[in-house]
Amino acid sequence: MTPSRYRWGGLAWLLTLQFFVVEAIAALRFDGYSYSADVISDLGTAASPAATPMNASFVVQGLLIAAGALLLGPGLAGTGGRLARVLLVVAGAGVLLVGVFPADGNATVHQVAAGVHLLGGGLGLIALAYGVRPRSEALGTTLAVLGLVGVVGTVFFGAVVFLGLGEGGMERVAAYVIPVGLVVAGVALARQQDTWWQLTNEDGTPSRRQVREDARLERARRQAERDAALEAAARRAEPRPAGGPPAAGGTDDEPDDFDPEDPWAAPRR
Repeated sequence: MTPSRYRWGGLAWLLTLQFFVVEAIAALRFDGYSYSADVISDLGTAASPAATPMNASFVVQGLLIAAGALLLGPGLAGTGGRLARVLLVVAGAGVLLVGVFPADGNATVHQVAAGVHLLGGGLGLIALAYGVRPRSEALGTTLAVLGLVGVVGTVFFGAVVFLGLGEGGMERVAAYVIPVGLVVAGVALARQQDTWWQLTNEDGTPSRRQVREDARLERARRQAERDAALEAAARRAEPRPAGGPPAAGGTDDEPDDFDPEDPWAAPRR
């Protein structure tokens, strides 16, 4: 991963904030529009005075999401990183089709594309969380929570369960977390780039990764010492058969119950 890929990928995801700006302008120009009662797609229909800018924003949003995923994908770790790249590209394609096919045009394609965007975006954030977790636990946890909120919001929206937020409000719960999560991840990746792999800082002090690795090794060493001490204590406390050989490290202080002169005698106490 080159620094330019991090910069351009982070910038692509940062620019997904354009959606909120265009949506706000379109909603202001649409008399009587309600964020809670009306869905986002209504802003792209013929009834909306700003239908063209809104649909163009959907298309641009899809391109930005996919471009950021493709640029930053190689810098993500493990299976989560690979899944994030695929899911976010699919989510980007979904919102792009939302803009190409407005709700008052081909309604079937529009609805399917919107569902793909919302579900793919939420799952993509969860996968992205695992892809960035080696860099930052806090960043990974934040993305996982946002992705979970998006998936739950999508399920509730599809099941017509609005929890008092209204149809538009529940859709926004599912939709807004996607650009918010991508902006957080894009900025963090652009700032960190590949420095998280380094074991020392430029001034020679241990890097955060080295400090975490040292702490992990110390915890593992202490756990191994505790396990060895518990095993030794268990061996010392383990009972042995009467007349058998002494336990390891012990002495045979008890008399043998066997009397060689009278094998049939009762055992001595």
